Order: sequence, then C-alpha cells, then structure tokens
Amino acid sequence: MAHSIERGRTGPGTAGSRVLTVAALDSVPVYREGLNAVVSRTPGLRWVGHAATQHASMQLCEQLHPNIVAVDSGLDPQGHLIRLLSDGHPMMIIVVLLRQAHVGATFISAMLSAGAHGVVPRDADPRRLGEALRKAFVDRRYTDPSLAPLLTRQRHTTGGDGRAGAGVHRPRMPLSRREYQVLQLVAEGLENAAIAKTLFLSVETVRTHVKSILRKLSARDRTHAVSKAFRSGILVARAEGAPPGEGEAPPAAVGNTIA
Repeated sequence: MAHSIERGRTGPGTAGSRVLTVAALDSVPVYREGLNAVVSRTPGLRWVGHAATQHASMQLCEQLHPNIVAVDSGLDPQGHLIRLLSDGHPMMIIVVLLRQAHVGATFISAMLSAGAHGVVPRDADPRRLGEALRKAFVDRRYTDPSLAPLLTRQRHTTGGDGRAGAGVHRPRMPLSRREYQVLQLVAEGLENAAIAKTLFLSVETVRTHVKSILRKLSARDRTHAVSKAFRSGILVARAEGAPPGEGEAPPAAVGNTIA
C-alpha cells in the first residue's frame, strides 16, 4: 500500500559550507510547495522530501535522516509524533510550524517539552522562516521573536524556565515506536498480513504488537483501539485538502542514500 512520502529534488548547495537537508511533515499540499520554495531559496538548505501522515513521517525520517524536519502543528497537536521522532533521532532538529489556533504559551511549552527544538508561526515571512531553520540547527533551540513574549510572560507567572511551563508535562505516549506504526496501519484498514509486508515484519510479530496495543489502550478490539486512539489524540485524522493518494509514492521510491 502506498504512503504519503515523496522525495524532493536535490538542488545546488552552498560552496564552502555544510548543506543541511530539510523535510516537511505536513498534510497540506500548497503549504508543502511553499516550504519547498523557501528551503530551495535559502543558502545552505536543501529540500529532500515530505510526508503527509504520521506513519509516513516516521518512515521518511528512518529512510532519509534529514538534518531538520518542519512539523505542522496540526499534524501532531498532542506532541506524540514529536516525542517519538526526538527519541528515535536525537541528532535531528525538529521545528514546529504553529497554526494560528496553536499560538499560545501552553501549547508551545508542550511542544518544546515533547522534544521540539524550535517554534515558528506557520505564516511567518519566508525569509525569516528559512533563517529560523538554520538557527534552530546551529543553536538546537529557537523561538521566533514574535512568540518569545508568550514564554517570557509564562516564566514570570510560573517561575519556570519557559521550556515546559508549570503543569506542562512531556506528552505520554503509551505505545512503542513500532506499536505506533502498526496502529497507524490498522487505522488505515490494513490486515495483519498487509501490515507485516509494509513494515517488513512477520505476521506473528504483528499479531503480538496488536495484542500489546489492545492491552495498553484497554481496547476490546482493533476498531475500539483506533477509536480510542483518535479520541485521545494518539492518532490524528487526515486534514481537509489532503485526500488519500495525493502525492503518494511507495516507500521503495524513497532512496536510502541522500546525496
């Protein structure tokens, strides 16, 4: 079954300096195209591709190992994907592109607590966005100037360090990375044999993961597990404007070697 992973075209780098690879984890085609253009115009950055779903995002990072990923806050509003990516790829820089509805101290702190290195408004000026990606990589922490006052006020109110304000905890993900991938595919309607083929696992291993998922989510069956996962925010519904199949390519189309 195809998944929403697409490899970008390689472009010219910047002579005499390291070229940083950038990928987008975003379900909105028009925004991905815009981000591609921003990255392509920013010296020292090179676009390597995008993923439009949470499962495809994990596949992309495992196969392409980008230096920087720009994550749409709408694709991962609970921070579960960010936590899994942060734990699985500690050297990768994660920058969250905040939708207007998510611009707030509590949400920003939760994303940083989950493992994000930077936060930038989704509607930021293109030049500023490109520079933000570079700065986040160099400093391993970046907050857009327009967002800094929110965290400053929170620090003054809570006495915290602004990275994870009082009462904001690292999002709890009850599932392992592999269980999360299996659950994503269960939600897409795949049976155990198809999941095994997609993830290069044995059918028995998939059955074991499904049993573990049901136990951890206290679910009666697969349908109940998927329902509870969506209600709790572990899974996020596909955004409007991103119909199944849009821009999809099979994982094999994403090369294991990135120049």
